[in-house]
Amino acid sequence: MSSSSSAPSSVDEINPTPKPIQDELSLASVTLSSESNGNGSVNENRELSWGRKRSEVEVEVDGSPSASSSGYAGERGSSSETSNSRIDEDEIQEVSNNDDGFGDGVHDSQPVWVPGKRYVDEDDTYISWRKRKKHFFILSNSGKPIYSRYGDEHKLAGFSATLQAIISFVENGGDHVKLVKAGKHQVIFLVKGPIYLVCISCTEEPYESLMGQLELLYGQMILILTKSVNRCFEKNPKFDMTPLLGGTDVVFSSLIHSFSWNPATFLHAYTCLPLAYATRQAAGAILQDVADSGVLFALLMCKYKVVSLVGAQKASLHPDDMLLLSNFVMSSESFRTSESFSPICLPRYNPMAFLYAYVHYFDVDSYLILLTTSSDAFYHLKDCRIRIESVLVKSNVLSEVQRSVLEGGMRVEDLPIDPLPRSSISHRLSQQRLLTDSPEGFTEPVIGIGGPSGLWHFIYRSIYLDQYVSSEFSPPICSPQQQKRLYRAYHKLYSSMHDKDIGPHKTQFRRDENYVLLCWVTQDFELYAAFDPLADKAVAIKTCNRVCQWVKDVENEIFLQGASPFSW
Repeated sequence: MSSSSSAPSSVDEINPTPKPIQDELSLASVTLSSESNGNGSVNENRELSWGRKRSEVEVEVDGSPSASSSGYAGERGSSSETSNSRIDEDEIQEVSNNDDGFGDGVHDSQPVWVPGKRYVDEDDTYISWRKRKKHFFILSNSGKPIYSRYGDEHKLAGFSATLQAIISFVENGGDHVKLVKAGKHQVIFLVKGPIYLVCISCTEEPYESLMGQLELLYGQMILILTKSVNRCFEKNPKFDMTPLLGGTDVVFSSLIHSFSWNPATFLHAYTCLPLAYATRQAAGAILQDVADSGVLFALLMCKYKVVSLVGAQKASLHPDDMLLLSNFVMSSESFRTSESFSPICLPRYNPMAFLYAYVHYFDVDSYLILLTTSSDAFYHLKDCRIRIESVLVKSNVLSEVQRSVLEGGMRVEDLPIDPLPRSSISHRLSQQRLLTDSPEGFTEPVIGIGGPSGLWHFIYRSIYLDQYVSSEFSPPICSPQQQKRLYRAYHKLYSSMHDKDIGPHKTQFRRDENYVLLCWVTQDFELYAAFDPLADKAVAIKTCNRVCQWVKDVENEIFLQGASPFSW
């Protein structure tokens, strides 16, 4: 399959001064879980070192790098009404980033990402392969390679066998390997029955982020094959999965690319296309009609953003499943050329069973997904699509979707100076703009630098709705590299805020040479904001309060109201 991706351009990740990965593994420390082995119990923080004294080895506790940051530990606080929640300067503990490893691992001179498999001629003997900053591998418990982000899987059979040997060596001692650290490299292991997933990274991303990415990668594989593939390995440990995944390299590479630009990959929430409330209600009404006629889920999407979605009674759709499903559809060119009916699995809904997805593109950006449990429902779903399309055209929903795409979403430049009465977001987004959901959208620079008080960007997540809204990128965060750097900073801030060992925290304020980062977590929402590095703390706090009020004012147009995917 070929791919047509609308995601922002990323980069090819190259480490300028690496050490050969396989050479470093012999100098590493391993974090083991606190399970008993055959010889008796082991301590919770037991380390296994190879080839070096303990004083020379980096040690991780429970596989989780502890951030030398915090805000303060305590209960998450919030008033009962989001619009009345405010943050005060004395609630925030300021954190210095000079020594906490809060780097970004992003270089400014990097080529543009293109869809599909990269550098297929490389293997682990190539210096260029070793210089890649972030590798992903999927292999079987027999060491047979299934997928590699870079290079030819068949040429990496020896390297895959080495990874399998490390996992087996530790498991033979009654433990499970989670993390190996070797210099700047982290090697993250995720064992899912007979499937092993490994990430080797020197991007300075936190352990929790990388482990979450491996979980999503596994989920993407399950979406294609279902978890019942485990039975094949039970019957034949040397079972070759490659033919079953033929042509899906582009799906995996698209998902891995999204780790650098899509907040949904770490927020575990979805985002909606900004639309007038009446327009979204019109779309939801016709989708509800078909859901009542035997459709399990109906999703109207614009790229990776939700226009509307409904589900059958008592059916629940997890945001991670929505992410994996939209990635599968958008990265598969065959879905764009004709209406399709394909078996898929939603790992959070039921990892053992196939559903059947009817997919139809209305235009280059907008598409409909209808999910059913019936394998012979193609013609019924086709009739449903015809009804839906007729209503969407007559009610001008599709034209409004295209208008929203052209205008873009919330911009920090439009942040109201004073709280305003609830009004249409269109008044604040009056100028026609090209969509800037991806770096390709930046065709013309915008005059000015950021928004009021040095605000550069923000992400607001509604906890109850499992939805988020992210502001469009504006100068000075224009290039793909700058955007990637900011998202990695958000990753680390998110992990630090939700660290189970030293959190959760309510607020956190970070300042370094790139940004001022402010995070605020309540029982209702989470706010992540990036400011000019010289921004005043008190002013930044006031600006965040204004952002929350702004979101509250336009929530009917940026969120899908009245239905959480967990409460249908």
